[in-house]
Amino acid sequence: MDKLLKEVQEAELKAVTRRHFLLECVAGVGTLALGSMLGGCFGGNTGGKQGVGLSADALNPIAPRLPHFPGRAKSVIYLHMAGAPSQLELFDYKPELHKLHNQLCPQSLLEGKKFAFIRGTPKMLGPQATFRQYGESGAWISNLLPHFTKVADEVSFLKAVHTDQFNHGPAQLFMHTGNARLGRPSIGSWVTYGLGTENSNLPGFVVLTSGGKTPDAGKSVWGSGFLPSVYQGVQCRSHGDPVLYISDPDGMNRDMKRKAIDAIGAVNREEYATYKDPEILTRIAQYEMAYKMQVAVPEVMNINNEPEYIHELYGTQPGKESFANNCLLARKLVEQGVRFVQLFDWGWDSHGTGADTALDLGFRNKCREIDRPMTALLLDLKQRGLLDETLVVWGGEFGRTPMQENRDNKDMPFAGRDHHPDAYTIWMAGGGVKKGVTWGETDEIGFSAVKGSTSVHDVHATMLHLLGFDHEKLTYEFQGRPFRLTDVEGNVIQALI
Repeated sequence: MDKLLKEVQEAELKAVTRRHFLLECVAGVGTLALGSMLGGCFGGNTGGKQGVGLSADALNPIAPRLPHFPGRAKSVIYLHMAGAPSQLELFDYKPELHKLHNQLCPQSLLEGKKFAFIRGTPKMLGPQATFRQYGESGAWISNLLPHFTKVADEVSFLKAVHTDQFNHGPAQLFMHTGNARLGRPSIGSWVTYGLGTENSNLPGFVVLTSGGKTPDAGKSVWGSGFLPSVYQGVQCRSHGDPVLYISDPDGMNRDMKRKAIDAIGAVNREEYATYKDPEILTRIAQYEMAYKMQVAVPEVMNINNEPEYIHELYGTQPGKESFANNCLLARKLVEQGVRFVQLFDWGWDSHGTGADTALDLGFRNKCREIDRPMTALLLDLKQRGLLDETLVVWGGEFGRTPMQENRDNKDMPFAGRDHHPDAYTIWMAGGGVKKGVTWGETDEIGFSAVKGSTSVHDVHATMLHLLGFDHEKLTYEFQGRPFRLTDVEGNVIQALI
């Protein structure tokens, strides 16, 4: 009987889950592959320290790391206008387009082109806003952004950005992951993977949403893809509990939670020692982070204690979910050492199919929602000495056509523009960006780039450069080859540096 019991115990010890069986099969390729994987996870490809085994870096995968070279930017605030705002009503002034208003679109603009909704021969649509030049840079800004004119000399514009996607979901994925297909890490994940975070009590990558919906591409636009999941964005809310389930349940206190996490950590460390799965280290780090967040997050996400002049500057209303509140939270987060803050504002799909999507109605309301707070964000960062080290990026996933969708359709009585991947505008400020620069130019109607054509990969390469990375060397081994955010493309836009 004793012999039989011993055999059963030995069999139980050898039993593994399907996942662990597959891991052991993969491990059979050789321990060099595992070493490479661990090195990639914990600094091996970022110019930082090589991580092996259960090092300090392995136990804290978001610990601060050095970039390839000293970067001007230490953190990023990315303001994404989900739905793609029209550059022709905001920053890309085209007086010739005004002259062509209501004329039939030339066939030469339509041949060989794909549009999301335009059918037949549409009419041209003149700018639904008026423009003036502001600041010493002479930047063209429309009357729909009166507050933003105050910071005209703080920002630089990319006027000829292009993408190869013209539907929202794939275009948003491409804009944030460098690829139109699911499974790639977001830029926030790449930055956190490369630099870690300066505050061990907060996530390195925080996401805030407004407008009532998440982007069309869903939460994949802040996912970690094939990077360890510790680098994915943590979505917070600007009202109620900032993170779901952050409060302790009834009957659970901090001491009990600490003991539970210590016990779980001990089990996970034993499991890692057996199977060497890097995701187990991520699990350990996330339990620890969750414990610390219960104290740190409610404090940093509370805007009630901000002085009245700050609320007046941003136009914030505590207790509500709004773009204004999120802009103020973004400042508080980078002030506390968060590395990447992503703001998604939904509702910019201006087809003109109804009042809420019309350029002459709904679009104007969206402009009013963002004008004051995004201006305040730049001013507030500057007065606190944070703008020089915080890169602020604003833009959508593609642009808008100079022609309108078919106005002969009685169901579409409002002014609207279709999706357009060939030319749109992004602006950047702070973090080493040269002030008052306009890079790129479109033709006289804003349809095609004629100078300084800029790809999404160029934008990403420039952002990484400002953070101190050679975008060709910030890589991660996956499926047998090194991957990077910019794939096999991308050039740093030197005019902005």
